[in-house]
Amino acid sequence: MSVATNVAQKRSRHGLNAMKARVKVRGMEAVDGRSQAMRAVCKWKAELVRDLGGDPSAQQLTLIDVATKTMLFLNHIDAFLMEQPSLVNKRKRAILPILRERMALADSLTRLMCQLGLQRAPKPVQELRSYIADFDKQKEQPDGDAA
Repeated sequence: MSVATNVAQKRSRHGLNAMKARVKVRGMEAVDGRSQAMRAVCKWKAELVRDLGGDPSAQQLTLIDVATKTMLFLNHIDAFLMEQPSLVNKRKRAILPILRERMALADSLTRLMCQLGLQRAPKPVQELRSYIADFDKQKEQPDGDAA
C-alpha cells in the first residue's frame, strides 16, 4: 500500500466526505431512505414544516432542505464520534479535527433555524360561521356506526 493511499484512508475514516459528495451530486435521494438515520431526518423535516405552519414559502423550503442535509451530516458525525474511545488525540494533545467540523455544522444549523424562526406558527383557524355550518352538516348526516 502506498503512503498516499494510507494517508487518504486515515483522513476519511468517518465516511463524511463520501456522504457529502453523494448528497452534493445527487441530492438527498443518494442516501438510502430505509436507514434509521434517514428516516429520523425525514421525520424531523416533516415536524419542522409542521411547526412553520405547514405551507412554507419557496425560500423557507430551500432553508429547510439545507437544514435537513446539515442535520443528516450532524447525525453521521455524532454516530462516528460516539464510537471513538476518546475525542482527544493523546499523541498530539488536541481534539479530533472532525469534532471541529461537527461544531461548525451545528453552528450553521443554529443560524438556519434562526432564519426560519424559532416560534411555532399558529394553526390556521376556521371561521366560526363555517365551523358551525360544517358541524350542522355532520350532525344531519346519519352515522353508519350506530347499531
